[in-house]
Amino acid sequence: MIQNYISNYLNKAKYELIDGGRNFYAEIKELRGVWATGKTLEECRENLVSSLEGWLILRFKKNLPVPNFKIA
Repeated sequence: MIQNYISNYLNKAKYELIDGGRNFYAEIKELRGVWATGKTLEECRENLVSSLEGWLILRFKKNLPVPNFKIA
């Protein structure tokens, strides 16, 4: 359930090169505050996963709504 949520939103992530092509930036626009950077695309994606996981934990801990998250 949580893994499906993460995978779904990772597929919506937008990536771009920054700093004159030396780093990558990624964000998930639908989830405010979920973004990451990295020296490689792989590192950026890994950091984005961590950012999304942290975002989810914080939302659950503070009993805040999580868009499109449904418990079956």
